[in-house]
Amino acid sequence: MKIAIGSDHAGFRLKEVIRGKLAAAGHQVDDLGTNSAESVDYPDFAGAVARKVASGEAERGILVCSSGVGMSIAANKVRGVRAALGVGEEEVELTRSHNDANVLALGAKFTDQATAEKLVDIFLSTGFEGGRHARRIAKIEELENQED
Repeated sequence: MKIAIGSDHAGFRLKEVIRGKLAAAGHQVDDLGTNSAESVDYPDFAGAVARKVASGEAERGILVCSSGVGMSIAANKVRGVRAALGVGEEEVELTRSHNDANVLALGAKFTDQATAEKLVDIFLSTGFEGGRHARRIAKIEELENQED
């Protein structure tokens, strides 16, 4: 699977761990930065990952910042992106199976490495159920396309 990944300075170390695990598992990983723990602005990286996913250049995206919240808010500003904050295993499974989330946001301050790796595994291995959930995703897309 082709996966776009990005982080800010607070998520850099966890992003590096996740990137390595994904590459070792045979995924094609497009690392869009940041490349150090030096302070940066998270919307820059959230936007880069979100655009890759929205354009189809990546099948899924993974973002890491301190809480995961800022990244998810920023990524969700890109049309076609359904970014979800991942905290627990069941929650991540449901964001994929019911919401067809295509970007997972993780909070490095609140998620240890083992948990993050498990959440990423669930995010990548869970399919979208479709059915009644597809109708709801279509309604989300309608909201994205409404003019103010």
